[in-house]
Amino acid sequence: MKNFFLTASMMCADFGHLRQEVRNLEKAGIDSFHIDIMDGRYVNNFAMSLYDMAAIAKVTKLPLDVHLMIEHPRNNIDLFLKRLRPGDTVYIHPEAEYHPSTTLQKIIDAGMHPGIAINPGTSVETVKEMLRIVDHVLVMAVNPGNASQMFLPYVGEKIEALIKLRDQMDFQLVWDGACGAERMLEYAPQGVDGFVLGTTLLFGKKTNYETILESVRRLDFEYLKNEKKIKAEPYMS
Repeated sequence: MKNFFLTASMMCADFGHLRQEVRNLEKAGIDSFHIDIMDGRYVNNFAMSLYDMAAIAKVTKLPLDVHLMIEHPRNNIDLFLKRLRPGDTVYIHPEAEYHPSTTLQKIIDAGMHPGIAINPGTSVETVKEMLRIVDHVLVMAVNPGNASQMFLPYVGEKIEALIKLRDQMDFQLVWDGACGAERMLEYAPQGVDGFVLGTTLLFGKKTNYETILESVRRLDFEYLKNEKKIKAEPYMS
């Protein structure tokens, strides 16, 4: 089984101690920080802001993984790009833009990794051409912007199709949403490159981040047996 990377869904973090959360996760061995930006229009919810993203960027040198759940990202993409660093990743939703390839090119020109996020109802065929120009593909296992949703089983077929295309088109495949032990045990061995960790496996636990991340990398989830299930806030994954 190939190695996979882990990124922390920071909208699930304790915002009263955000700086310390970043430092604790960094010390524990997280690979990057996932920033969910929602505008209340593309999805009917709000999450992190441009300034939350910038604050985290000041605290860490690890890469940021910015997921733009906003309408027409090209209109405001420069506001994000000027606060990010070369090597960070920016995802857009193709349906949110009239000409998504133009927005992706702006991300590339800024020295960052371009990515697309694929909703559960989005067919792989409709984004196939863009797979040749992106570095990362974020597969949503639940509909974006809403909490407490069950994993949608047909997403598994999409993962299998994308794994086959990845070998031809050279992108990394990342899982986002409903990322629990069962999902990781099934799809990490299949070759998914990365997983976004939220409240299901990482945040709100009695166990410290270092122990959790070590266990997740081994696909050993014994620590969950002694954990009380945490109810997610409306914006959490």
